[in-house]
Amino acid sequence: MTESIAREGVAAQTPSAAQTPNKEALLSVTGLQKHFPITKGLLKRQVAAVKAVDGIDFEVYKGETLGLVGESGCGKSTTGRLITRLAEPTAGKITFDGSDITHLKTGAMRPFRRDMQMIFQDPFSSLNPRHTVGAIVGAPFHIQGVKTEHGVKRAVQDLLKLVGLNPEHYNRYPHEFSGGQRQRIGIARTLALKPKLIVADEPVSALDVSIQAQVVNLLEDLQEELGLTYVVIAHDLSVVRHISDRVAVMYLGKIVEVADRESLYANPRHPYTVALMSAVPVPNPRRRESNQRERVLLTGDVPSPIDPPSGCRFRTRCWKAQEICATTEPPLVVREGDSPDHATACHFPVADNEEVAGRGQAA
Repeated sequence: MTESIAREGVAAQTPSAAQTPNKEALLSVTGLQKHFPITKGLLKRQVAAVKAVDGIDFEVYKGETLGLVGESGCGKSTTGRLITRLAEPTAGKITFDGSDITHLKTGAMRPFRRDMQMIFQDPFSSLNPRHTVGAIVGAPFHIQGVKTEHGVKRAVQDLLKLVGLNPEHYNRYPHEFSGGQRQRIGIARTLALKPKLIVADEPVSALDVSIQAQVVNLLEDLQEELGLTYVVIAHDLSVVRHISDRVAVMYLGKIVEVADRESLYANPRHPYTVALMSAVPVPNPRRRESNQRERVLLTGDVPSPIDPPSGCRFRTRCWKAQEICATTEPPLVVREGDSPDHATACHFPVADNEEVAGRGQAA
């Protein structure tokens, strides 16, 4: 694919038009927005808004893992809280398993809570220190009024065994466990009601490096055994590459690129994705792959989500930015020459083997 292919007038299609018919979407998000108001004065008059998520579209297919990556503050965690309805969207539409859940009230959302659960980032603050492991993992059964065949205690012990913990730990408290064990307790609680969708918000970032691989492998084993669907929010690109089927890259509240894992890591098209990939450390530089890109150093700071740049939000740090980037926001579309599920929001996508080393902010 040459750079000229990406210019105005190129034949392109939206990601939805390129979807294969055998994929069934469990979660569909359209135009999703979350703006946090900034108020001033005694009357709390709104003077601005933090545009944490500002119009994103994506789908999650049954049985797959979608990785959501980007630097801190890009809106990843907010997106996770929106799709699980832990936060109220400002605009857009969320469809889960064929039902519109965008603005459902607490009572109407209760049946859907059984089918969508969340694994939180911090295993230390997400578990109540006053409750035993049995009470924590068994809480979903009591809240949802679910009856178990052999009682709640037996069900909790089976869940603890499933995630690699000793069933005899039923009466222990969270402070008696390590960080990795606490995260396993959180995973057991998530699995209690046999959900269809699990949103994992940085599930291993708070854990020791030696434990991260164990938790990631556990999540993969559980997905294969129970037929789960994951949305994994992370900033560790190595973890995302290992666990994800497809990856969506976010920047300043927008999805700038989405593709299957192999296509994205082998041929990133968006300049921001290229910069992210180049930042992944190589354990042995002497064994650097011949096709691996050199380090791309971005200059300047991330713009404020209160007043994002016009047009393409990455243009203030992009070495390929031109006049059209400031006036026209690039749509997230499949470019000619890319795989059907590889969509990029860029007027001038990076071509294969394009020399980008040492580039920084555009003049």
